[in-house]
Amino acid sequence: MFAPGASRLGRSRSYLQKSPDRPLQWIYPLPVRNCSCLAPLQKQHKVKSVGQGASQDPTPNADHRDLSAQLDLLSFNKYSPGSTLFHADGSHMFLKLQAFLRAQHTAYGFQEVVSPTIYKKSLWQLSGHWDNYSDDMFEVTGRGVRGTQEGGEIGEDESYGLKPMNCPGHCLVFDSQNRSYRDLPIRYTDFGPLHRNEISGALSGLTRARRFHQDDGHIFCRPIQVGDEIKKQLQLVGLVYETLGFKDFELVLSTRPDSKYIGTPEEWDAAETQLRSALDSTERQWTLNSGDGAFYGPKIDILLKDSNGKSHQTATIQLDFQLPQRFGLKYIAPAPEHEAKGQMTEDPKLLAISGPVAPVMIHRAVLGSLERFMALLIEHHKGKWPFWMSPRQVAIIPVVDDFKVVRYCKELSESLSGNGTEHQDKVRHLYRRTYKVHLDTSGDSVRAKVKRAKSMRYSMIVVIGQKELQAKRVKLDILNMSNVDKVAKRCKSMIGQSASDLRAINLEASSLRTLMDWVTDEFL
Repeated sequence: MFAPGASRLGRSRSYLQKSPDRPLQWIYPLPVRNCSCLAPLQKQHKVKSVGQGASQDPTPNADHRDLSAQLDLLSFNKYSPGSTLFHADGSHMFLKLQAFLRAQHTAYGFQEVVSPTIYKKSLWQLSGHWDNYSDDMFEVTGRGVRGTQEGGEIGEDESYGLKPMNCPGHCLVFDSQNRSYRDLPIRYTDFGPLHRNEISGALSGLTRARRFHQDDGHIFCRPIQVGDEIKKQLQLVGLVYETLGFKDFELVLSTRPDSKYIGTPEEWDAAETQLRSALDSTERQWTLNSGDGAFYGPKIDILLKDSNGKSHQTATIQLDFQLPQRFGLKYIAPAPEHEAKGQMTEDPKLLAISGPVAPVMIHRAVLGSLERFMALLIEHHKGKWPFWMSPRQVAIIPVVDDFKVVRYCKELSESLSGNGTEHQDKVRHLYRRTYKVHLDTSGDSVRAKVKRAKSMRYSMIVVIGQKELQAKRVKLDILNMSNVDKVAKRCKSMIGQSASDLRAINLEASSLRTLMDWVTDEFL
């Protein structure tokens, strides 16, 4: 999510700097991407954790573009600069990440919606994007459209804009029905593609793209519900990040600007108090960035550190008092004046009168750009993916080019993958568990096949020869597993003894699928 009017500075890749009294070092810009919608970017955060001293400059990490090309995950092309061509294995990872987030969204009460990619210019004028963000948007005209509005009226003869964020579309969904205070909170999430006209010099693989996807979420709630909703979103952020292996992240609270803000100081104080309470409930350290809130409301930014110590702003949670007003969003509640202030009353005279109240809108992204987060995952794991999202989970290698051995390997491959061909005339179960299993039947030597499987980062490498065929067993190599120690302990419990060589664990073939399920369940 990126604020309209934001500076394009600081979007380039890391660069080298050398001074007379310091060695050659890598300098990393700290990007700041905000969601909603309207606030110009005033300054960038530079946050240091409480109690931590200055750390040594990190060693430059592996480049996700090089790893992606090496592992055949994705590519980029001059005919669509800034857009990612996800190959089959890269798409597998992308969709697994989406599926993981969808499961968490459902548990936290979000409803997924699908919104248009293109809207009329008049919508972006209503939301404020056209005045503040049009330079970063793609303007589109249809057949015979001149991109003008006759007589200033909104009509067909006007240009369109590709959406750079989902906020206005979600406002339209909320406004499509009459709402009661009993309906709130309403939580929408959207994975639709977004387009932002980044300057060509700022494009950098997955980290700076013109087309990307966000785990975008917007919550419409009553003022009195803000505190609980913020706590839930912080809980979700912590759960997702720790599960994905990023436990070191920082929380930053940005408060009311000194000038140019909407609402009263009392409303801001109440909102900031709820955000502080939510941050305190996490029992994590957080820092204050006084006066750096958006003009429409205070916000919490999450700064993520990768394995090399680089900081990235990924998640954001922002309160917005303005966009609901721009779109005239309302819900009906008793004692509307008290309701709008987040106050409860038991006065029967006040409760007897119902009226419209503008909801508070919370903009929320857990991972932010999925493409950008995938770049972090690729560089963080360097190919040793968590098994559940690995595009190369199992490689089966026949030792000899024997018909019976190859047939047995093929049967095992179909059994492990869950994609057997024996029932292709029947509809498959929607929620069946499947795995990515590759059978290498090339004429190369066993050593060459194993070397290739390792270089392509297969999590499990299964070797089968005549001996294994007769005993219905396999030789299993797990050294490429991201959690190899846990898997080794599990194998020990399955075979009744420690595995002396993690490259050749002697395991019953019928137990292999059980091990794969265990590894997946252990993560999720």
